[in-house]
Amino acid sequence: MLTLLARLLRALNSESGAWALAIAFVLGMIMGFTPLWRVHNLLILLIALLFRVNLSGFILSFVICSGIAYLLDPVFHSVGFAILSAESWQPVWQSMYESAFWRVVQFHHTITLGSLVLSIAFAPVLALVSFWIVSQYRKRIQAWFNRLRIVQAMKANRFWAIYTELRGS
Repeated sequence: MLTLLARLLRALNSESGAWALAIAFVLGMIMGFTPLWRVHNLLILLIALLFRVNLSGFILSFVICSGIAYLLDPVFHSVGFAILSAESWQPVWQSMYESAFWRVVQFHHTITLGSLVLSIAFAPVLALVSFWIVSQYRKRIQAWFNRLRIVQAMKANRFWAIYTELRGS
């Protein structure tokens, strides 16, 4: 866990783009909110690996959102049930369920559909918020944070050793 946090701090303090970190957080959130063993999560993992997003941010976001997902499961179920129960969409759901591909994708499950719809709807908000947070951290907090006495004291412990080892200093 210390290594993951050290890598995230390394990414925050690096010259990598703030959007790259924001996209990593978004992809981790989508994968964390939706049930793990689904086809769309394989696609998200493939995107994260192909576009080389920050894996520390991706994993941290995935872990946090997986924990939050258990609390939000009733909401995901309600949204998925409302979408699947909509009378005007019944022919679409019926034709999708008759196809083997769509049965494998499992959009006919209420929690899968509800969590995917809500996480995709929340993705732009999280992207903008995390971009703003990373940008503000780099502009305002990073220099101030490094001057704190507690940070200077932490530089003497194991966490700082792991961080500097990963940073290559």
